[in-house]
Amino acid sequence: MERIRLTVGAVAHGGHCVARHDGRVIFVRHALPGEVVTVEVTDGGADAKFWRADAVEIHEPSPDRVPSAWPEAGPGGVGGGELAHVALPAQRAWKLAVLREAFERFAGPTQGTGSFPGDAVFAAPGDDESGGLGYRTRVGAVAGPDGRASMRAFRSHAVKTLERMPLATAAAEEALLGGRWTEGATIEVVDASGEDKVRVLVDGRPWTARGVDRRPNAPSHVREVVTVGGEEHSYRVAAGGFWQVHLEAPSALANEVVERVGDAGAVLDLYAGSGLFTLPLAATGREISSVESDAQAAKDARRNLHAHPAARVVEGDVRQLLRAGLGRYDAVVLDPPRSGAGRATLEALHTTGASTLVYVACDPVALARDVAILRELGYGLESATAWDLYPMTHHVETVATFRRG
Repeated sequence: MERIRLTVGAVAHGGHCVARHDGRVIFVRHALPGEVVTVEVTDGGADAKFWRADAVEIHEPSPDRVPSAWPEAGPGGVGGGELAHVALPAQRAWKLAVLREAFERFAGPTQGTGSFPGDAVFAAPGDDESGGLGYRTRVGAVAGPDGRASMRAFRSHAVKTLERMPLATAAAEEALLGGRWTEGATIEVVDASGEDKVRVLVDGRPWTARGVDRRPNAPSHVREVVTVGGEEHSYRVAAGGFWQVHLEAPSALANEVVERVGDAGAVLDLYAGSGLFTLPLAATGREISSVESDAQAAKDARRNLHAHPAARVVEGDVRQLLRAGLGRYDAVVLDPPRSGAGRATLEALHTTGASTLVYVACDPVALARDVAILRELGYGLESATAWDLYPMTHHVETVATFRRG
């Protein structure tokens, strides 16, 4: 593969930096802005619009460079730890820079400045003390040729055996690395907050030390416990279903959402999953409706809300249900997929009459694009808080409040 010596430029969305060589843009992983490095081109050609490369030699390191917290995720390694060579404060500065750049490019005028309204990316409780490690309560892998937990190399089908999983909780790491499975099997490990032991799924089926749990009543759910506003809430969640992976993320996000909803009497929770936000909102006694397209998650939400009979769970497509009419609400909470809510869904929000929107976003560019659309629809961005809920990766979570009128 071709090797090139170059000076690294600014960070970009996706966990890489931008560099230029002979007029060509190169997206460089495992580097930091300002560094002089030798890169190995991993994806490129004479006709390519841009190239991808890994920094394999560091000639002039950045002061923000640290020994990698997960060398297996370094050049040529597995995906999922692309910022492991960056000091934690610099990781958050990196993510703030990406947010600002996304807003400047896609959001248009925001509060008259055209910039992201936050001035920091906040750490989850405990991350500074742990060095940003040991936070993942859910980890996945594939069984390699020797049956050991493995991951695919970044942008590759090549399988690499894992020697460590430092992002996982200690219990999840031990369960993942200590098992042996049939080659090619998909492994999921769940270290739920309300359980006294980890759960393992293999190809989606419960697993025990003796193999697949074939009992008709094999446990398929886990219990999660989340504290919001000083009150503890218990959730039943499908073991293989969606749940925030950072052990502190459910509480951090739910507290933020409830605070931003404020005193709104009637709230609509879209893309609600198993009810992470719905339950603490329902516990305040307000009118609340939850909308979720996944049948299992909607079923779990009904179970989680059983003590609040006034809470309503609607299963179905968010956009179609909004267009058909879900009733009138004071506030809407939406936590869409990584691609964002999009114009068609946001335009359908008019049926709710809501003056307040609380938007939970896991992708800066998708959020910025939706900011521009919401402005057209009369919703101004009031404030936003960014959370570093995925240390050692480029991902960042943002909670934003929009007001109309």
